[in-house]
Amino acid sequence: MSAAVIVFAKAPVPGQAKTRLAPALGAAGAAALAERMLHHALAQAKAADIGPVELCAAPHATHPALQAAAARHGVALTVQGTGDLGLRMHRALARSLMRHERALLIGTDAPSLDAAVLREAANALHSQDAVFVPALDGGYALVGLRRADPRWFCGMNWSHARVMEDTRERLRAAGVGWAELAPVADVDEPTDLHHLPPGWLEGLNVPVRTPGQHPSVSIERGVHLATPRGVG
Repeated sequence: MSAAVIVFAKAPVPGQAKTRLAPALGAAGAAALAERMLHHALAQAKAADIGPVELCAAPHATHPALQAAAARHGVALTVQGTGDLGLRMHRALARSLMRHERALLIGTDAPSLDAAVLREAANALHSQDAVFVPALDGGYALVGLRRADPRWFCGMNWSHARVMEDTRERLRAAGVGWAELAPVADVDEPTDLHHLPPGWLEGLNVPVRTPGQHPSVSIERGVHLATPRGVG
């Protein structure tokens, strides 16, 4: 049985995307990196070859970069809709599970979340109701389900380092069995940039500053450099 993959992403707009990376990359550089991460997530979702892939966008799906990404990777383009992260995640998963027996939802912030991990997560859903890939910051980078239940997402506080632990408590209380795969690193802060694969900052055409460096001073790397703790 196939497993749908939902990729949650924001439009890569300077000043709105990956804003916590702006002190190191500038607003334009942070947005350019967000777009690169978006393409990587979609490419890995397609390469996993476990089922249909959907780009679920916020705040809307009209941005040209989102439309171009969906067309380039041959995926459906949908909208997350209103509400907090938990409500949007539940809505997307519930909608997908009306058509598919399994559904995975990922963000774009964890470069090591590759096709092999997605296949492993889909396989875990043969024997478990849910699967998670925890993030090193205390959240999670992937959630997969065989059935959707709003109690697992709605009313959650997403802005602290206990999101994964709070989720475990909710699942235990509901008597739900779940699997956890190896944790991965999100790239949200300047200090996280070392988790990027080699060469990912090349071609972004922005100077890269070391964390804590004064914004007016930049360090060139010898090349032309072209949120909540859930998965949104």
